[in-house]
Formats: sequence, structure tokens, C-alpha cells
Amino acid sequence: MTSKAGPGPPRARREMALALGCYGAYLLARAAVWNPRGRARASANAAAIAVAERRAHVDVEVAVQRAALRARGAVPLLNAVYAAGNVALSVGWLLLLFRRRDPGYRRERTAAVLVFLVALPGFVCFPTAPPRTLEGFVNVASPRGGGLDDPRLVRFYNPIAAMPSHHVAFAVVTGGGIAARRRTPAGRIAWWAYPVAVASVVVATANHFVADVAAGAALGVVARRVVR
Repeated sequence: MTSKAGPGPPRARREMALALGCYGAYLLARAAVWNPRGRARASANAAAIAVAERRAHVDVEVAVQRAALRARGAVPLLNAVYAAGNVALSVGWLLLLFRRRDPGYRRERTAAVLVFLVALPGFVCFPTAPPRTLEGFVNVASPRGGGLDDPRLVRFYNPIAAMPSHHVAFAVVTGGGIAARRRTPAGRIAWWAYPVAVASVVVATANHFVADVAAGAALGVVARRVVR
């Protein structure tokens, strides 16, 4: 009598290789634009998005950030949620499904890989600096205190990859996956509201424009539909 095959070492190694391959592709995309010319393009693209949003009357980023900064202690909390919270939940969710041998793991992992990789050509062809680099915003990621702009951290991520928002795309994929497993309407609504909360954080920290959020949400929705 044979036991049910689980996520043993060979399968775990394959999944780890896939994750490292995705991150390697991300670093290659970063290397293609993280240079003086790429940074200049990113600043110009960010300014163009800001102008387009003003014309469309959806330029709410400054107002949202000012409202968030009025709350005492908001900046450290929002930075922590932006830098680690969203990523930890998405990765933790996949690890939980993997450990439980959940039959939906492959589908959820594929959706996550899709949103991760499909965004990379956009990061290369349309590098975009975050709005916090523009006049009128507070740069809450300042290197002082080990913010995201700290040179020791910048080497591990792409600071000019605001369009589309990876954070929001992953929130849609993860929130949708968890919502589908909730048994109560309240639970499903709560998890479908999770991407809205992430969108609020990325705008409040001036890490993404509304346009970035919309593009990231669309990417997440498409990925979920493809794997479904």
C-alpha cells in the first residue's frame, strides 16, 4: 500500500528553483534600467503620469498622504505594511497551501508567478519612479532610519518599478484566493477588501500613483481569470 505523495524534497526544490528564477528575472529587469538613463526616463514617466492624472482629476495621492501623515505613528506602520506585510502574506499563503498539500496550490502559485513575470516587461519598457520622488510629496522611504531608499536595500529591489503596482496585483491574487475559501459572506467580503487596503497603503506612502494601482489590480484580475 502506497501513501499519498506529498510536497517532498524534489518538489520543494522545484518550487524553490522557480521562485529563485522569478527573482533572477526581476533582477535582470532591474539591471536593464537601473542606470542614469533609466532613472531619467523613470522620472520623466512619473511626471507624465502625474500630469495625466491631474487632467483626469484623479490626482488624489497628495491629499491621501497628507491625511495619513496626520495620524501619529502612521509612517512607521505604513512603511512596515508596504515593505513586508503584503509580501509576507502572499508568500506565507502559498507556503501554507504547499504544506497542506492543498489541491489549489498549483493554481494559486501560477497566478502569483503570472503577475510577477508579466509586469517585468513594463518595468523595462516604462520605468516609473514612485510619486514620493516628485515635488509636493513627503519621501517616507528616506534613507534615514533604514528606509527603502537606503543603498543597502536598493540593491535587492527595483526602485523605479512603480507601473504596474506589484503590491496591488499580489493583493488581488492572494485576497481572491483566500476569499474563495471563506465559508461566510463576511469572510469573503473582508478578503476581497484586502486589495483596497493595500491600494490605500501604497498611495498613502506615495509609492504608487492611482494609475499604478489600477494597472496592478487589472493584472491581478487577469491572472486569476487565466488560472481559473
